[in-house]
Amino acid sequence: MKALVIGSGLMGSALAFDLARSGGVEEVTLADINLDRARESAARIGSPKVRTVAIDVDYFDNVIELMAGPDCVFGAVSFRHNFLLTKAAIEAGVHFCDLGGNDEIVMKQRSLDSKAKAAGVAIVPNCGLAPGLANILAARGAESFESVERIRLRVGGLPQHPKPPLNYQLLFSVEGLLNEYIGQATILREGKVTYVDTMTEVETIEFPPPIGRLEAFHTSGGSSFLPQMFEGRVRDLDYKTLRYPGHCERFKTLLEIGFASEEPIAVGSNLMTAREMFSELLRRKLESTGNDVVILEVEIVGVQDGR
Repeated sequence: MKALVIGSGLMGSALAFDLARSGGVEEVTLADINLDRARESAARIGSPKVRTVAIDVDYFDNVIELMAGPDCVFGAVSFRHNFLLTKAAIEAGVHFCDLGGNDEIVMKQRSLDSKAKAAGVAIVPNCGLAPGLANILAARGAESFESVERIRLRVGGLPQHPKPPLNYQLLFSVEGLLNEYIGQATILREGKVTYVDTMTEVETIEFPPPIGRLEAFHTSGGSSFLPQMFEGRVRDLDYKTLRYPGHCERFKTLLEIGFASEEPIAVGSNLMTAREMFSELLRRKLESTGNDVVILEVEIVGVQDGR
């Protein structure tokens, strides 16, 4: 099998690393707008299976041409590009999956269902950790119950050695992080699809050592379409992100005073948005190379074997 990974950042590099070490994969093409970054990533991966190419995903025809060679394509760029990448994959006749995270984009991808079927192409959006693995575990676990009352998903990627004030490090893109923290989260409450503000309803959870106490709060995108899937069949379902205590309050304060606003701001002769400036500050100030830990908890409450 030949695979194409578009994007050589933190997630794309990890994808290429795993693919290069997977049986049955003979070639992995790692594509990025920054060819030097792709080459550096390939060098760290250290596999002769990995080759690199330059691609700008805004050039639709070039993307289709690149997609025409592999057996499957993995999107590891910003969620903003996933709809056009999906259209390109259908045009090229190649299977495609992405890391997702934004419900509005996924809805647009789902609108291409009939075209994907006609082209014989499988499109799998929201195929990361959460949304992705956590949702698969929840859906599969629910199948073993005769009836389900509650499903709770609690997921977080955290630094092993947190540093104040945010006690967080960049494990994926800043844009993806802000996307999760802004807007509304989709949940099930009393059996109905409901929307709640992100970074609300903070709860404290105690995990076994060495993790200890964490906080959990609503974020967008993590539940994917589980609420719609289980509406009328499950009373309560929600997804919350795990962070070290105090993170939500500190980060939410920055958002409330406008650090993620997309309103243009003139700084001298330069024009930028508060979100662009904030994103750059986070990239510069938050560590991205320290050891991390992933916590994933799926709790399903219901009737199984009559109990």
